[in-house]
Amino acid sequence: MRRSEGDLVNIIDGAVRLEDLVEREALGELCRSFFVLFGIGVRIFSSAGALLAEAANEQAICALVGKEAAGRVACSETVGDVKALVPDSEDVVHPCFTGAQYRVCRVVYEGRYVGRLVIGPYLPIFVREPPTSLLAVIPQGDSEAIKFSLLQMPKAKIDTVARIATHLKSALDLILFSGHRALLSSQMHLASAREGYRALEEKNVALQETYEQLKELDRLKSNFLATVSHELRTPLTSIIGYSEMLGEGLVGTLTDEQSEYVRTIRSKGEQLLGLILSLLDLTKLDMGSMHLQRRRIAIRSVLEEAVSSVKPQALKRTVSLVLEQRGALSDTHGDPERLRQVFINLIDNAIKFTPQGGTVSVIVNEIDVRPSVPEETPGFALLAASKRAIEVRVADTGIGIPQRERSRVFDAFYQVDSSSTREFGGAGLGLSIVKRLVDAHEGGIRIEDNTPSGTIFVVELPSMGDAT
Repeated sequence: MRRSEGDLVNIIDGAVRLEDLVEREALGELCRSFFVLFGIGVRIFSSAGALLAEAANEQAICALVGKEAAGRVACSETVGDVKALVPDSEDVVHPCFTGAQYRVCRVVYEGRYVGRLVIGPYLPIFVREPPTSLLAVIPQGDSEAIKFSLLQMPKAKIDTVARIATHLKSALDLILFSGHRALLSSQMHLASAREGYRALEEKNVALQETYEQLKELDRLKSNFLATVSHELRTPLTSIIGYSEMLGEGLVGTLTDEQSEYVRTIRSKGEQLLGLILSLLDLTKLDMGSMHLQRRRIAIRSVLEEAVSSVKPQALKRTVSLVLEQRGALSDTHGDPERLRQVFINLIDNAIKFTPQGGTVSVIVNEIDVRPSVPEETPGFALLAASKRAIEVRVADTGIGIPQRERSRVFDAFYQVDSSSTREFGGAGLGLSIVKRLVDAHEGGIRIEDNTPSGTIFVVELPSMGDAT
């Protein structure tokens, strides 16, 4: 039973209308079934007097009366009286000037008046001759023709019509009960949906407010980091500069112990400066203020410079560092300085987490990459055009990264070992910066499994497709 939202009334306050409980089509079917059974017209009106359903045909006597002006007036008055009649409790029988009768029944549901039933016109069984009131409106008519037309009207006993009315009201009451139950269910579903929508709307508003607050906090955090990092870098540069002067003996000869202290100051200062520079880079990437100086570059030369930069750390830890090229390579388009930063960070991490005597391998080659397609349309993978990419694999034989941690290592400030006694230093910024720089070059980075030990970072960068 389909209804518009406007048809669903407030059940709680009892403001129920007949037309809300039952569709007009169902009411019409009820009227037609009784008309077919008894041949007497049936009409159903709302409590406001609107005709909701009817099943009747024009009687012969009515057609005859309609030919006379007086008859039309009398008929209109009778119909108007019947339509305006609202029984208080019991059914009301209203006579027609033709000798026929109408039975008007009050429709009540759960103690509330919701509409009316009008049964008729029908001819009481005792009427055998046209009454004077009928003959008065057809003064020139043939009395036999009038009588014949009148007797064509459906005849019924008074008590029979009363039983028909009772049965009709009972059937309508059952329909009303069913419609009321459906309406209650609709109201409950609608109320539930409205409450769910209201709660969802409130949650959306709260989430939006939280999002705006977090966005503002993130902006303030970025500004704070940028300000603090910039303010720290200036005095730290002076500390490193003066420690270099002291170490070189520009202000006098130092004892061996003093020289060791100065070297420690300089080493820790450079370490702190590296952290500050990483913070500045992260802040620029977050704020979108880092501009890449893109140009055509040979990835091999970038990797050679990166390997050369971290070679001393590898020698110090007695870790073998190998650069291997497999096949011809095309150039790529990017910022050489930032790409060098990416690979220095990855190789330095690999060396840091590889035990003495281990190996760090940097392997570069050019591969075909097919674009990803939705799982529900795997056939399109065969039609999608592949692209060329430069693949750089940084593999080590170190302690490895647990499977559960691999999805988080690119988060800023996240560290696999966050204990206060962890063996390896760092603030957890390097891989986050690497990921953002690779993304800025329209590339990708992932971690491959290297069971039982070690880690393999794979970087893919767009190829210019001119391998030599």
